[in-house]
Order: sequence, then C-alpha cells, then structure tokens
Amino acid sequence: MNAAPKTLRHLSELTAAGLAPASRRAALEKVAAQYAVAITPAMAELIDTSDPHDPIARQFVPDAAELETQPQERADPIGDHAHSAVDGVVHRYPDRALLKLTATCAVYCRFCFRREMVGPGAESLSPQQLDAALGYIAAHQEIWEVILTGGDPLVLSPRRLKQVMTRLAAIDHVKVVRVHTRIPAAEPSRVTPELAKALRASGKATYVVLHANHARELTPAARDACALLIDAGIPMLSQSVLLSGVNDDAATLGALMRALVECRIKPYYLHHADLAPGTSHLRTSIERGQELMRELRGRYSGLCQPGYVLDIPGGHGKTPIGPSYLREDGPGRYCVEDFNGGLHSYPPRP
Repeated sequence: MNAAPKTLRHLSELTAAGLAPASRRAALEKVAAQYAVAITPAMAELIDTSDPHDPIARQFVPDAAELETQPQERADPIGDHAHSAVDGVVHRYPDRALLKLTATCAVYCRFCFRREMVGPGAESLSPQQLDAALGYIAAHQEIWEVILTGGDPLVLSPRRLKQVMTRLAAIDHVKVVRVHTRIPAAEPSRVTPELAKALRASGKATYVVLHANHARELTPAARDACALLIDAGIPMLSQSVLLSGVNDDAATLGALMRALVECRIKPYYLHHADLAPGTSHLRTSIERGQELMRELRGRYSGLCQPGYVLDIPGGHGKTPIGPSYLREDGPGRYCVEDFNGGLHSYPPRP
C-alpha cells in the first residue's frame, strides 16, 4: 500500500517532486534555513511544474530572491510587537484584538508578514500564557471582537479550539470571534463536522476568513470544506494579498473574487503586500493596485469588490488605499467618475 502524500518541508523533497531545480538547491537551502517551508499535498498538486511562473508555486516554493532584503523592509512590518499587550495578544484597535494561539501553519507563504516569527517547532501559547491572554481580553470591556490568528489557528485540534471558544463564550463583552485561516484550501481534510462544531461559541457570532490568492486554490475539496463551515452556520469572508506574478492582472483577480462569491464567501480584504524581509520581488506598486481596483469596479459584481488596504508600517493599522472617484468641481459641487472613465457633475445641495 502506498503511503499517503505528506507535506513537503525539505529542499530534497521539493527537488524530488520537481518543484525546485537541483541546480539551485544550494541557494534555496539558505532560504529554507532562514524562512520556514511547508507545502501541503493539496497545494503541491496544484503546481504546474512545466510552468516556471506558476502562480501557486510562486506563493509557496522558496526563491533565492528572498535573500535580498531592501532597506525599507522590516522584521515586524505591521508593528505587532508595538501593540502586544501580553504574549499572544495584539491590541491595535479599540474594539478588537488579535489572539495568536499558535505560530505554526499548514503552509508557509513566501510573502508572509510574520515570516520571522512562524515556523515548525514554534510553540503554541502555554496554558499560563493563554490564561494571561484571555485574562487581558476579559479585563478590557472595549474588546467586542477577538480575531484568532497566528500562525494558523485551525492547525490546532478541534478539542483545543473548543476549549478556547468556550472560554471566549464566557466573556460577556466579546460578541464576535473571527478566525483567519488558509486551512480550507491548503488542507481541506482538516475541516470536519467536529471542527465546525468546535468553532461555535454560545452567544457569539463566529466568522471564518479564508486566505486565498488565486482561483485555482478553490478546488472541489476546498469548496466542500468551505460549504461544510457555511452550512454549519458560520459565515465566511476572504482576504487576499496582491502579489506580482500571482494575481496582479484584472482577469486573474476577478476570477478569484468570482470563485469566492460562488463559494458563498464575501471578498473582504485585498492587502497590499507588507514590507516583510525578502519579499520585494512579490510586491506590486500601490498605483498598480489602484488600477486593478478600477478595472474590477463595474465590470465585476459588487459582491466581488474587496477593500484594497495597506497596513501602515510601524503598527498604525490598516487604511483603505483604493482609487477615488469623486473630486470637488467648484464650491459645493462635485465631479464623479463612472466605471468607464466618464465624468459627471453632481449638483450642490440646495
């Protein structure tokens, strides 16, 4: 009997699978020594090894360009540390806080903004750290929403997730729990009725936010996994990262957003890629992102329109950076641009 496919974690495994050329192994070993590598069978199966520019490979297969760090890049590009109240909690916004349960993921994205902090062997919160984190959340009544992140919280067992959700359910002022994950696409077999049940917390609204960057990631198995969660009463949103060579053209980005909506997942965020070390080859310009948002507007359903956002370096939070369609055109008057580029006058208030 053949062994079940396993997650690829070593350069020798990537080379054997045809995902990394043997001629570049020495350089890629240096990358793998610095930044974690993991490609699940579900993601490995999607990679077209005959295409040197395959968009799935570009997200997960190490690249020697990752060793080139730019002066503006930062180990903590969005300032998690500056807003880390206690271990595992980032409290950047008044009414919501991140709860980072684990620093491990099923797959490791080459553009990850936490790439200096995550990887195999990274520990989950200890019982004492979890107690302190939940104690902080309980003591701050302004926290209305808790966002489970990491790492990827869904690498944890349903039993452990249920324990966390039960404890959050006991905090009266927390009304919403949001879970950010790649698991439904990266390792859909982990999404089971037991997991869906574990994510429900009495008296709380649970949302799952799927990270996907290309329509090919939404395989039949991934769609079934998402449907299982949604049919269990858990609404789903999406977040994507705008990446050069992956989704930085309107047709590819539009196909992703349509695929998400077909899965009953509302596109939520399109992130401008963060200033993580060694990721300049994957970042587009903001101007290109704004151009793409203009191309999506009006040509794809309103359901397919994510918010294009930039996480301001240093921990100052997300801000919308999409294009503006409105400008002043005299006292009290405005000029409005339609999705075809036509300009229209909007009358002043009487």
